[in-house]
Amino acid sequence: MGCLGNLLWLIFGGFFAGLSWLAVGLLWCLTIVGIPIGKQCFKMAQLSFAPFGKEVEYGGGPISFIVNILWLLFGGLEMAAGFAVSGLILCITVIGIPFGMQMFKLAGLALMPFGAKVK
Repeated sequence: MGCLGNLLWLIFGGFFAGLSWLAVGLLWCLTIVGIPIGKQCFKMAQLSFAPFGKEVEYGGGPISFIVNILWLLFGGLEMAAGFAVSGLILCITVIGIPFGMQMFKLAGLALMPFGAKVK
């Protein structure tokens, strides 16, 4: 399902999910302090464009925890809510359930993306 799933994913919402991560990354890169956070957003955009066949492993240390708290305060909750609503809409039909599950994976990443590794 990897290649075909990723192609269908782009058509049914993945393109907009990736664009939202890119937009947030560009906003963070407007300041010098936000560049490391913007780079992480670009990594998540890459995952958003092709999520099938990839797994996310959560981890990190105290620095990741602090940055995740800042992320939640400055936009993570809104993005997670958007991905969750998109996932619910996609899960209405049986065909959309795999795509809805990918949106839920992105919603979890939108809550705490720093310290997560994509495998």
